[in-house]
Amino acid sequence: MIKYASRSACRLALSTMFLMDLSAWADTAAERLDESATVLSEVMEAPDQGIPQDLLEDAHCVVIVPSVKKAAFIIGGKYGRGFAVCRNERNTGWGAPAAIRIEGGSIGWQVGGSETDVIMLVMNKSGMESLMESKFTLGGAAEVAAGPVGRKSTAETDAKMSAKILSYSRSRGIFAGVSLGGATLRNDLDSNKELYGKRLNNREILMQKVKAPAAASKLLMLLSRYSKHEA
Repeated sequence: MIKYASRSACRLALSTMFLMDLSAWADTAAERLDESATVLSEVMEAPDQGIPQDLLEDAHCVVIVPSVKKAAFIIGGKYGRGFAVCRNERNTGWGAPAAIRIEGGSIGWQVGGSETDVIMLVMNKSGMESLMESKFTLGGAAEVAAGPVGRKSTAETDAKMSAKILSYSRSRGIFAGVSLGGATLRNDLDSNKELYGKRLNNREILMQKVKAPAAASKLLMLLSRYSKHEA
């Protein structure tokens, strides 16, 4: 009886993860770019609950993953697709978006499902280099910390400023800093091909080797509006 229950639970978990994976792959890269722009706009326009303006201004790169899907029944998992955008070499604007996938899992007694928007600020060149890898784990070589929320960062958050990446999430209208240690970021070559016509890796895109697609215009415009950078 115990073996049967265990096998049933595993089958249910796998089925749930399979359905989650299908829903995650159902939209297009252009639609995800538009959704990423919407997430950024809504977060930055939230009164006293957005990303501090000065942190966004200092960020080397921004990662936005709209609607990270989470499903769990004993075995939990997370999956989402989004984009990384970095400043151009002259710090005069933002470059072309590179598609990424975020993946992570957990083991424990948990039941339920949710969708969460994730935003990460990459605060230095070392963190930017991590983004260009084909795969890296947050909290490993790329130190990640829950980011502060509000219109401006304060002295109380100075300890967090040493992190390479500051991370945030929004679920059910609640926006807050969140620790994403253990999650994995990978190049999404299929989405890059959809946007650029070939399977470019993220290093080729983030090193300003290509022109941003028209579908990214809204996101890039909003990034410019909500941030500025003194070279």
